[in-house]
Amino acid sequence: MEAVGGYAAGVYLRSPTTGLLLMAVFTGLPLQLFRPWWRMQVNRPYPVAEAYRSGQAVLLHDAESAMSRFPQLMAGLPFPFASLYEPVTAGTERFGVLVVLREATPGIPVGTADRERLRRAAERLAADLVALAAAGAPVLWEGDPVSGPAPPPEAGAEGARRAADRLAQAVLSLDRQGRIGYVNTAAEHLLGIGGPQLQGRLLWEALPWLGHPAYEDHFRAGFMSGEPVHFAARRGRHAPAQWLSVDLYPSVDGVTLTLGTSAKPAYAPASRADRGADAATASAADTDADADAELHASADEASALYRPVALAIALTEAVTARQVSAVVTEELLPAFGGRQLAIYLLDERHLYLAWETGFPLGFLNRFDGVSLDVRLPGVETLTTGRAMFFESMQHLAAAYPGIPLDADVGARAFLPLIASGRPVGSCILGFDAPRGFSPEERTALTALAGLIAQALARARRYDSEAALARGLQSALLPHRLPVREHVATVGRYLPGTQGMDVGGDWYDVVETGTGLLALVIGDVQGHGVAAAATMGQLRSAVRAFALSGSTPQQVVSGTNQLLIDLDPGQFASCCYMLLDPESGSVMAARAGHPQPLLRHPDGRTEVLDLAGGVVLGIDPEASYPVTELRLTTGSVLALYTDGLVEKPGTDIDVGVERLRKALAAARPAPLTEAADRLISEAGNTADRPDDIALLLASRTD
Repeated sequence: MEAVGGYAAGVYLRSPTTGLLLMAVFTGLPLQLFRPWWRMQVNRPYPVAEAYRSGQAVLLHDAESAMSRFPQLMAGLPFPFASLYEPVTAGTERFGVLVVLREATPGIPVGTADRERLRRAAERLAADLVALAAAGAPVLWEGDPVSGPAPPPEAGAEGARRAADRLAQAVLSLDRQGRIGYVNTAAEHLLGIGGPQLQGRLLWEALPWLGHPAYEDHFRAGFMSGEPVHFAARRGRHAPAQWLSVDLYPSVDGVTLTLGTSAKPAYAPASRADRGADAATASAADTDADADAELHASADEASALYRPVALAIALTEAVTARQVSAVVTEELLPAFGGRQLAIYLLDERHLYLAWETGFPLGFLNRFDGVSLDVRLPGVETLTTGRAMFFESMQHLAAAYPGIPLDADVGARAFLPLIASGRPVGSCILGFDAPRGFSPEERTALTALAGLIAQALARARRYDSEAALARGLQSALLPHRLPVREHVATVGRYLPGTQGMDVGGDWYDVVETGTGLLALVIGDVQGHGVAAAATMGQLRSAVRAFALSGSTPQQVVSGTNQLLIDLDPGQFASCCYMLLDPESGSVMAARAGHPQPLLRHPDGRTEVLDLAGGVVLGIDPEASYPVTELRLTTGSVLALYTDGLVEKPGTDIDVGVERLRKALAAARPAPLTEAADRLISEAGNTADRPDDIALLLASRTD
């Protein structure tokens, strides 16, 4: 830490949980302020995880370099600081990551000498850990981190003590761990606690009212940024309210904290006592509740910069561009008090409106499709890569004379959406009233714009792949079924509502060369393009076997061998039936697929008991016995995939019974109505993880 000019350092080590790093030791900063970062999954988009995964150092010399690569980090810690991450490795063995925090050097990358010092320190640590492992000690960390060695808090020189004691302002000195050293006389009088009772204790233990979550972000900013921080804090819980001004003056070797009397901040609601209510009639519980309300209001205000972490988390779940835009509306606007939002996406050097909320109807249409050559703030924020903030509409109008405005009063923020150095679009935030944008807010919004851009880029790739998969599946499924005398067939397909919306379910009806009709239904494991492609190969194989006059056993066995040869490890279920339209005789072979249903002319409906073998793709020697049955005139045969009968947390037999009853209650003619009835309940389910295929065959006169 000292060798590279840092003010804090620590080590992350592997834990007994696969894929989880734990902070093992840390020094230079109060541990309790960084509890959210004690645990780190190795697959997360954070520099610690990146250094561990790649085995390469990650060196972030300022906030801008951190925001461009790791916006998730800056969303939670929107302060100017530098951070260095060196993997601790020995050969192919990865133990963890060495971390150093130091003051930012804007525009100046980490020097070669510091890089080498950091690397040598990590090598020495790795050598020691290798020796431990060789001695039989498991190099794994469990539990909470420990604070590294630090000198005892200094009480200060006598001359400095006398000078500080002449001040009327309360002064306390903190070390980099947050422990109290020097306390001047004014602080003793204000707090009513003697210096010896405070010295050596953590600030938040000695003065627990400063440990409220409302103030944690202020302390993080002070300890990390090196810049002075000022805020108001409420002392104690009981009315009348006592608000104190808190000022933090940090440096590499410690933090000076001053306290003074303060008026109630504007964001804190008046308590019952402050509103002049009769204190004698206000119960202790009431005043406690009022105090809590003020502190929570303070927490809401102070956490405005911290709440966007929820946006980062929610964006990881958003899959499509529309879902990303909805998450930004739900999380970003409330966090900063915004009312309007617009997202434009870049396509062929033009910006197209993808999402809007809060603007007058039709107002943004005039900007839809604008070229990157047009001088507009939403364009220039993307072309320059720099966020733009206008504290009033007058400032916006002055910067862009003649630009159409949707309101006379308000403020606007224009954010570039850039992912991995590639422009994605721009984001506009609107506010109903004029407002300033603090450095912390600007940093947080710029970092969040990077997160949004990454999510949108990912969503656009997903949308492209989904369109490809849907087109592939549409091309592979039959567009029409054969029309034959004495037999009516109807097929239905529904994609799942989660993930790629495409899968490996398929159905088919094949006219064989011998005059028989092959009824086929199958389900390939998985979803997406790969499952749809495998489904297409299997469907083609089944058709080829059927057209060659193969028996049901030969068709299923041959398809099983083909799948094993094509894609080892992939598997599929299938049910193949060979129907004679004239006589109604059926020969059926089944490979791990749900049992078909048969509705008799009198309405009695049963679950068939067809013999079968294992799913396709598992055993090249598997056998698939054939079952014979007869389809009488007026009866209906139902083949389906498990998506129609499975529900999470419910036994599949319950779903099969539900389908059996629905088929018994359905009118057998026209067959299209029966198919629509059977699939309608599943089609109305918004959260359907699997796709569905249904094939009905009815024997007619």
